[in-house]
Amino acid sequence: MLINSKKTCWLLLIYALIFNLHNSAYAEDASTWVERGEAALISSQKVVPNNNHAKNVILFIGDGMGVSTITAARIFEGQQYGRDGEGNQLSFESLPYVALSKTYSANQQTPDSAPTMTAMVTGVKTNDRLISVSQSTEKNEKNVHKLHTKQLTTILEQAELKGLSTGVVSTARLTHATPAATYAHISNRDWETNSELPEETQIKDIAAQLIDCFGLGTIGNGIEVALGGGRTKFLPNTVADPEYQMKKGERTDGRNLINEYQEKFSADYVWNKAQFDAIDPKKTERLLGLFEPSHMQYEYDRTISGRANEPSLSEMTTKAIEILAKNKKGYFLMVEAGRIDHAHHAGNAYRALSETVALSDALRATLAKVDLNNTLVIVTADHSHTFTISGYPARGNPILGKVITAGETITTKAADGKPYTTLNYANGVGYHEDIRDENGLKEEGVSLQIGRFTNLEAVNTQLPNYRQEANIPLNSETHSGEDVAIFAGGPKAHLFHGVQEQTHIYYVMKYALGF
Repeated sequence: MLINSKKTCWLLLIYALIFNLHNSAYAEDASTWVERGEAALISSQKVVPNNNHAKNVILFIGDGMGVSTITAARIFEGQQYGRDGEGNQLSFESLPYVALSKTYSANQQTPDSAPTMTAMVTGVKTNDRLISVSQSTEKNEKNVHKLHTKQLTTILEQAELKGLSTGVVSTARLTHATPAATYAHISNRDWETNSELPEETQIKDIAAQLIDCFGLGTIGNGIEVALGGGRTKFLPNTVADPEYQMKKGERTDGRNLINEYQEKFSADYVWNKAQFDAIDPKKTERLLGLFEPSHMQYEYDRTISGRANEPSLSEMTTKAIEILAKNKKGYFLMVEAGRIDHAHHAGNAYRALSETVALSDALRATLAKVDLNNTLVIVTADHSHTFTISGYPARGNPILGKVITAGETITTKAADGKPYTTLNYANGVGYHEDIRDENGLKEEGVSLQIGRFTNLEAVNTQLPNYRQEANIPLNSETHSGEDVAIFAGGPKAHLFHGVQEQTHIYYVMKYALGF
């Protein structure tokens, strides 16, 4: 959990002042780096490949978590707790094996989440907006027979067929592209509920596939744990949301998929934190949790007093593991920090970084529960964003702050005479100082304010609702096409090395599980 915003601002201000007044506060000299280098070398020599069979596989996805996001989040977390941000380490950075993943899709240099997640869970690259079907599939294909011939079997489906338990955890809607790719097959990622399907089609929407594609006579015995957002995709339009009575479900077919999931799989269902906390993993075989009508709250907003009505990513992950681990055959679990991506699209670095720290917290909690002798743990991203770390800020300068060059005490000025921040976006909605709604951050309908819109001298750029400056005017910041990192530990983790196609993740998981 992050420190609240007022305390955060004071801590960052004090931290910056201390650094500028006492540049020697790090107490480092040449011998420091020699000692650290020798220690790292000794530690590296102790890394031995684990060739065991993997009983369990946990795949963590930081949606939109590019390398610049990881770097900034590392510094952000350290500074939040008064530590050396640059020397800080996120939990997944301690995993012994690292590789790079090439994220292009079959038809785009810069991908979206549907084809990238498809690549990771099926081993096959596909086109933009397609979910776990081959690239020869026409976008918006509504012929169910044609679609079935294009289906790609996912690692989750293989795990189900082998008798393993399976789970999907996400802070986004469970029907959103990344979680959906583990269990659904469809020609448009937006067909999340039946009211979004084209007329005259027998294709099942994504939410329906979570129930209909598993069970007797289909695939395995059903996903054991599914936790995330997206209640309205599962509820009929005649049923009010239990938390927000003014909202109703989106389904026009009369189906209540929540009730169906409970009945078909003898599952427990929860929609708030109190219910979630009351679940005893020892007595629970199956669990469906839908904590928001759409996406779950951002981690920062979730922790605001009076609003913590849903579990954290760490809490969902650990409870999922406790339920799934009861299967002696093992389990496959996918965990997505989906809202890193959404905050970047909104041009809001604070929430993107705090969501990344939440993913790190979830991995740390996971490593305290699992045995890396028999559990392969992978942390990666589906794609990156146009998020940059630039200028020449002094070490210790607040990562969300304005650039102050080493040795200086005032903000560095650009050629236009105005200060600028370390973090920015190449495109998007641009600078906004404080735009929010009841869900924390308004993501749509914000006016474009691109480039050097205002003088930031008197603006507190470290506030949670501040949106960084951007260069190209777009209503939503876009993904970017560079490689992303893969971090891994456990059985067969050493097979992650060098620069690999994104599909490589699937083949390592499949091989580790012995499929």
